[in-house]
Amino acid sequence: MSHGPRSKMWTMGGEEKRALLLDTHVWVWYVENESKRFSRRIVSPVESAVGRGALLVSAISVWEVAQLEALRRLELTMDVRTWVAQALSFPGLRLHGLSASIAIDSTHLPGSIHRDPADRILIATARRVGATFVTCDERILTYARAGHVKALDARP
Repeated sequence: MSHGPRSKMWTMGGEEKRALLLDTHVWVWYVENESKRFSRRIVSPVESAVGRGALLVSAISVWEVAQLEALRRLELTMDVRTWVAQALSFPGLRLHGLSASIAIDSTHLPGSIHRDPADRILIATARRVGATFVTCDERILTYARAGHVKALDARP
């Protein structure tokens, strides 16, 4: 998979289409087919992004899944390495790495956002690549409503 810092915006039929960056919990629920945990309104945008190869998962989400599994706060259907390999092999899904720019951006986010490093890296990634961040996290959705990141509310 190629993961350069290219712009992640597309125009289709005169309508702007952005890449979608999945929050860690949304990625896990999507892979585990737990569709009742997120809103049906995200299904169409996610499927559209898959079709364009524009569905992103951050490397920090891989770390979060592994960390949660190691702490026994997340129970996976298989070994974490196997789960991640399979989860990253979904067609249309691409892993986005953690660059120096994203790491620095995560420490200089505008406005007021909590200090969780993984969330800050996810927000910085979405901002850096011009992606819409798909999340159920109320704190991030509030941050998005303040205009600091484009987000899609995945709450049911």
